[in-house]
Amino acid sequence: MKTNSKAHELLRYIARFARPGQRKTGNDWSAPDEVVNPTAGWIAVDLDGTLAHYDREAGPEHIGAPVPAMAMRVRTWLSEGRDVRIFTARASIPELIEPVKDWCAQHFGVRLPVTNAKDFGMIELWDDRCIQVHVNTGQRVVNP
Repeated sequence: MKTNSKAHELLRYIARFARPGQRKTGNDWSAPDEVVNPTAGWIAVDLDGTLAHYDREAGPEHIGAPVPAMAMRVRTWLSEGRDVRIFTARASIPELIEPVKDWCAQHFGVRLPVTNAKDFGMIELWDDRCIQVHVNTGQRVVNP
């Protein structure tokens, strides 16, 4: 059976950014037992309510003070050379992206990328609204 080259490339990309600790096996395009780099890919961090204090009444132009524990975590990732991106609904409004980047520069010394889209490179999502489920089951993870 001939493999579609686009599908083949997509599968390679997915395998490259598999969850940390997973192994790629059983595919002609990967070596068996090759451990995926646990630091490959990017970490998504929600802004409002996760990285920055959120006050709904302050309006969309306002970005609150950093949440200390989360800000420290982001600083650690950045010092390790990890790819950290701000994952926020604000990115759906182009005019709100630059203020988020400015806020990041002010608090982290770097203008982090800002997005509202996931891709196969995202390995973690830190968000105050997420509910984690077990893979392929739809069952909620009670104690992660």
